[in-house]
Amino acid sequence: MSRWTACPWLFMLRPRFTATLTGIFMALHILATGGTFDKQYDAVNGTLGFGATHLPQLLQQARCQIEHRVSTVLLKDSLDMDDDDRAALLQQCRAVEEQHLVVIHGTDTMTHTARVLAEAALAKTIVLTGAMVPATCAGSDAIFNLGAAVALAQILEPGVYIAMNGVCFPWHQVRKNRALGRFESTIA
Repeated sequence: MSRWTACPWLFMLRPRFTATLTGIFMALHILATGGTFDKQYDAVNGTLGFGATHLPQLLQQARCQIEHRVSTVLLKDSLDMDDDDRAALLQQCRAVEEQHLVVIHGTDTMTHTARVLAEAALAKTIVLTGAMVPATCAGSDAIFNLGAAVALAQILEPGVYIAMNGVCFPWHQVRKNRALGRFESTIA
């Protein structure tokens, strides 16, 4: 039994996966918008806030070997994002030359932003991810989610996806379950 028949979903990705393994992959662009992922604890005020994105340090810590660029679009809690912020993110997604994008985003309105990006019908692979616990805190899921999103952005077909905690969803088939603190499929 080959690896392609052992995992039927992997068979669907075979052309992209094989191309990635043989080095025919273009660069990846990672766009930061903030969210819990990039929050840091202010010990003086006892609050969470923003400084700069933690992406360069996390990518270095993860020993990321693929060609990549990091851009900060904004650093906000996703509950504070508005239509202008989403328009700025969409414009940045359009403007970058890379066809494979990872967007770091707050989890509360991630699906709303995914809709905006999907409706633009860009011919790019866009994977949104975030974290339930800030990257700077013990027990964070940030680096795991970042690694998964980076890998998925390389092998998925063009479209918009949400990747959280080891699971990838098409943008229109996912919701955040606030009671359980996780993302889940909307397909029964």
